[in-house]
Amino acid sequence: MTDHLETPEEFHARVAAATDDEGRLPVAVSEMPGWDIFPFEIDSLRVKPLHPLADAEPPRRGEDPGECWCAGSGGDDPERTLWSNERWVALLDTRMRLPVAVTLLPRAHHDLTDLPDELAGEMGRLVVALSAAIESLPGVGRAQVAKYGDGGAHLHLLLMGRPARMLQLRGSPLLDWEENLPAVPLEVHRAHGAHVGARLVERLGGTGPSWS
Repeated sequence: MTDHLETPEEFHARVAAATDDEGRLPVAVSEMPGWDIFPFEIDSLRVKPLHPLADAEPPRRGEDPGECWCAGSGGDDPERTLWSNERWVALLDTRMRLPVAVTLLPRAHHDLTDLPDELAGEMGRLVVALSAAIESLPGVGRAQVAKYGDGGAHLHLLLMGRPARMLQLRGSPLLDWEENLPAVPLEVHRAHGAHVGARLVERLGGTGPSWS
């Protein structure tokens, strides 16, 4: 699988091929700009008018543990699981348009605010190990870590590899750029996922991906 580890030059060339004559990427209006939470109007990129205060926070997926995805599979997906042990699962997100994106989830149903101390300590070690594994990819300049939790009640951390040497993508605008980048080939996603999974197995034990 290492044959498809992308270099910074290869990633940049693939993105550049999707730009117009002025070197601009098209706005992917079907992605984040199409969400009601996107803050700008597409035509003018003005900040949208502020909405009235909601009556209450909307329910999230999995508020009832019996209806959460973890009540069934426990998070395992052979096509996406790049690493797992008896308590945690790391899933490769092949929809994202970055060198690598990984979702880390506990198998047991917890949110961040009720995570037991033992799992919280393990989560810290996993975030450190995952970040190091992501940054060991040749096409990654930095690992970013995000936790939102507005859509799902089951704790899920997103760890993303910011493309190396593409300095416009630094910091919090990375996700805004990501929506407009060209898709990453599946074989590249899987090669990068296998690389990250192997580093985690070396450092923490557990099981790597089935496709490596």
